[in-house]
Amino acid sequence: SGGWLRLDVRRCRMADNDTWIVACSTDDLDPGSGLKIAGTCPPIAVFNVEGEYFAIDDTCSHAEYSLSEGYVDGDTVECELHFATFSVRTGEALTAPATDPVGTYPVRVEDGHIHVAAAQRCVIARSRI
Repeated sequence: SGGWLRLDVRRCRMADNDTWIVACSTDDLDPGSGLKIAGTCPPIAVFNVEGEYFAIDDTCSHAEYSLSEGYVDGDTVECELHFATFSVRTGEALTAPATDPVGTYPVRVEDGHIHVAAAQRCVIARSRI
């Protein structure tokens, strides 16, 4: 029918060895908030969803704007520039004007610190039907 079909398959760039970086302390990230991780390329943001932590690309896939500066509602973040929303769990673009997903990254918590596998970027694969 000419639309987009979302697939449950991910294209992942996996590193030969894990590169875990310390994003911040769990005390630095209140529930319902996001934080840009300093020094990452591409920029990465980490979010606290009721005690669960998720990391996604910090740049909106529609326009060059920081998602960590956006409004967090549950497990979604809204870009302040054009109000596109994304799932912080999957990276999926949920509302226009964004149509492309953002990358996600594995997260773990150790000794009160949030670690992100910065080299293990995954993006939801999509194909046109």
